[in-house]
Amino acid sequence: MAVCANCGKTAVAGSNVSHSVVHTKRRFRPNLQSARIDGKRVLICMRCKRTLKKQASAARA
Repeated sequence: MAVCANCGKTAVAGSNVSHSVVHTKRRFRPNLQSARIDGKRVLICMRCKRTLKKQASAARA
């Protein structure tokens, strides 16, 4: 199962709604990307990846 290693974000369930308002099940999956944190390869969502990048650049400045 796809889980963000940083925040724990997982897939959630919802519905596709057609023009005739027929509901069918679907899943909203997190946008997981591979990243290296503390020398380890982990899957993190793009929101966490963006935040970590901003924190790292702020620490350098």
